[in-house]
Amino acid sequence: MNKNIAIGADIGGSHISCAAIDLLTGKILRETLTERAVNNQAQADIIIGVWSEALSGVLSKVPLEKVKGIGFAMPGPFDYVKGICYIKGVAKYENLYGLNIKDNISNSLNVPAGFLIRFMNDASSFAVGEAWAGSAAKFTRSLSITLGTGFGSAFISDRIPIVDGPDVPKLGCVYHIPYLDGIADDYFSTRWFISRYKSITGKELSGVKELAELAATDKVVRDLFSEFGDKAALFLAPWLKKFKAESLVIGGNISHAYSLFGDVFEARLKKENCNCEVALSKLKEDAALMGSAYLLDDDFWKSVQHALPLM
Repeated sequence: MNKNIAIGADIGGSHISCAAIDLLTGKILRETLTERAVNNQAQADIIIGVWSEALSGVLSKVPLEKVKGIGFAMPGPFDYVKGICYIKGVAKYENLYGLNIKDNISNSLNVPAGFLIRFMNDASSFAVGEAWAGSAAKFTRSLSITLGTGFGSAFISDRIPIVDGPDVPKLGCVYHIPYLDGIADDYFSTRWFISRYKSITGKELSGVKELAELAATDKVVRDLFSEFGDKAALFLAPWLKKFKAESLVIGGNISHAYSLFGDVFEARLKKENCNCEVALSKLKEDAALMGSAYLLDDDFWKSVQHALPLM
């Protein structure tokens, strides 16, 4: 029987989302979508147990003989070739350090021999999902970014993440590029909004959603979003032009407030002679699921081999 089903799994900071995806149609089988909260500071066996429980729930809803394997969208540092976690120095998943996730998941699920388990960086998975079936699907070259707790990004050509070469930054992402008094991740993420608002008003807010709710009545907030949009476009424009990106896809929690900074952002791109099409993520939370499942596509898997060790 043709194995046309892949399980996509998106590992977030405090949850796992997973679902079965038809590789032939590029459609999520909605009845299989499963989410579980995860204590990211729990012991390794507890975390693996929650992940396995969620994945078992998906596998129970599809014929196992049609399932090709599982693809994981994983945050780094991570050995995406061998499946070993190297997350350390952050307050999440540190107890997984040095653990072979591939072997542990295989043993926990008791899957048959030959069952494939593959891994890719979460930002790359998001971008691949958008290139396969989302806002960048009609373009060859795209940059996808996620604006939220961090500043995720991936450059894509023919659905393949480009992680080296003259057209992209080191590692094929932009978060680590020096910017002002730090790196880009410090300025194009939630913590910039929170710290900038506090420095101006002396008030503490919990996140960008709370900030956006004040925009209608608070000019300080509106100016803050305008500043963000202008600086983000100035930062991204040179890389978009260098890569010859046809499309820029924006996702992440901050993208929900795009109406507050989008006009400024796109106007600045045009001033910088950057004419790529800008679009919000079509797939949203589904993008990383789609991208991780796409790891089970044979042609994609062959093409992405070079990129995995550099993610």
